[in-house]
Amino acid sequence: MKRIVIFASGSGSNAENLIKFFHNSDNASVIQVLTNNPHAKVLERCKKLKVSALSFNRIAFSKSEDVLNILKASQPDLIVLAGFLWKFPEFILKDFENKVINIHPALLPKYGGKGMYGNFVHEAVVANKETETGITIHYVNENYDEGAIIFQAKCEVEPSDSAEDVAKKIHELEMEHFPKVVQQLIN
Repeated sequence: MKRIVIFASGSGSNAENLIKFFHNSDNASVIQVLTNNPHAKVLERCKKLKVSALSFNRIAFSKSEDVLNILKASQPDLIVLAGFLWKFPEFILKDFENKVINIHPALLPKYGGKGMYGNFVHEAVVANKETETGITIHYVNENYDEGAIIFQAKCEVEPSDSAEDVAKKIHELEMEHFPKVVQQLIN
């Protein structure tokens, strides 16, 4: 059985979608969710779904080996960042080379980098009058949103779309494609 660990910072809708997708799987399961936000809604979702969840602070994540040791003990086959906002430390990436992926709410390399997440991305897409946007699932490296691209899915942006409209379209793409791509990677 393949083991998936998810990192999330907020509401956890992508984490919940992944947990439910793999709940009855014969070959993989989400064994743990880790968050940098002790008030993240993802913690409530995990409690309801009976999945182990822990929160940690910046020192445990990037200044000590606490989170690294949790990961080593969990022995994940894949680490999935699902709305996780902190840059991943290089020393963790070295221990889990090509095993850390992220989902980004834009078609990278556009609208990536530090500070480009969530509504900031959608607002930039609308402000720049883009005609399409989408999601990118990519490997994580030492730079924000610069790892090798695994998968992209697109949607149209209408001239009348607000950032909220774009967010809804992106959310639909995430819900549809993210679990399937994770499953392909696990297999």
